[in-house]
Amino acid sequence: MGMTMTQKILAKAAALDSVHEGELVECKLDLVFGNDITAPVAIDEFYKIGVTKVFDKDKVALIPDHFAPNKDIASATLAKKMREFARDMGITYYFEIGKAGVEHALLPEMGLIVPGGVIIGADSHTCTHGALGTFATGVGSTDMAAGMATGEAWFKVPSAIKVVIKGEKRPHVSGKDVILHLIGILGVDGARYESLEFSGNIAALSMDDRFTIANMAIEAGAKNGIFPVDDATFEYISNHGGNKGVSYQADDDAVYRREIVIDLAEVEPTVSFPHLPENAKTITEAEKLEIKIDQVVIGSCTNGRMDDMRVAAEILRGNNVADGLRCIIMPATQAVWKQCLTEGLMEVFIDAGAIVSPPTCGPCLGGHMGVLADGERCIATTNRNFVGRMGHPGSEVYLASPAVAAASALTGCICGPESV
Repeated sequence: MGMTMTQKILAKAAALDSVHEGELVECKLDLVFGNDITAPVAIDEFYKIGVTKVFDKDKVALIPDHFAPNKDIASATLAKKMREFARDMGITYYFEIGKAGVEHALLPEMGLIVPGGVIIGADSHTCTHGALGTFATGVGSTDMAAGMATGEAWFKVPSAIKVVIKGEKRPHVSGKDVILHLIGILGVDGARYESLEFSGNIAALSMDDRFTIANMAIEAGAKNGIFPVDDATFEYISNHGGNKGVSYQADDDAVYRREIVIDLAEVEPTVSFPHLPENAKTITEAEKLEIKIDQVVIGSCTNGRMDDMRVAAEILRGNNVADGLRCIIMPATQAVWKQCLTEGLMEVFIDAGAIVSPPTCGPCLGGHMGVLADGERCIATTNRNFVGRMGHPGSEVYLASPAVAAASALTGCICGPESV
């Protein structure tokens, strides 16, 4: 019986000739990472194990991004614990805030994600890195602690859903629209503990599209999302000083629980309504409801890369944010922030009446720099819109692409780029 991409990677990491769905395997890890919320808990558990050093100082990464820059004494204390642990363990890849960014944008940018590898991160959106043909999945802080200590982790081999991409994208359609469309089909638990494996005309999707799609695989309940490696992948790796690793393709006779075909030509700009990502509506449907909004957030690990910044700037250029509306732009890393400056996008954002934050996860999880009050509505390029996700339980979050978010910022109501 043939294997999927994910199954081949897990078999190699477990030193097995083959694996099958449901099998428990112990795998060697290529990278273990955490952030300023999850890593401090993992550090406490690490010391409880009784070990005195991490398994490999070059295969552990620590990134302060959720409450960074620190918003209060409690968050500063957590960051201090992580900083001191990195120093004591001699960890190579500790990224202080002046060199950091949102972890799932930063690590690929730094060339630390290798095709064919096995990666765990103490954050559910670790699945982002499957865009580069690696098995990447989120774990709890205790699993992160064990990974840092031993360099190994246990996995149950997942079954898979095959997602076949065909056709070409319509204007103003991005990877965000594709994944919201897919989650609308699957539901938030339709791929529970399965691998979402993408195939077909993936060349029609930019690398930033793929990062966005893989990032939100977890929002359908998936264990991971993964793309095959192609020329665009190698170009990205080369541009970021990474390692080409090992490229895996699914066998022709690989077994999938389900196959879904997505014709890009049929995908419209899409918005997910409160309070679940599966509540997907086309922009045509959304505009009819004339939903007024109080805040727009453009950024995060889902949509804070350069493609996203350029799309937003093109729509905002020469226009003004609607009166009484707050528009927050969050470049995902320092490098993206600097490139925005170099290309003149910062001037575009500020002239339009938006505010630009440092790289942070803050607003996405209702942490800081964009928390919502009772009754407020936000359209955001983030990945979750659960009750109270961005602040007060009485607030509402609508998920959309940078193009839709930027257009909505100009009108004060949810709308598509063609309506401004």
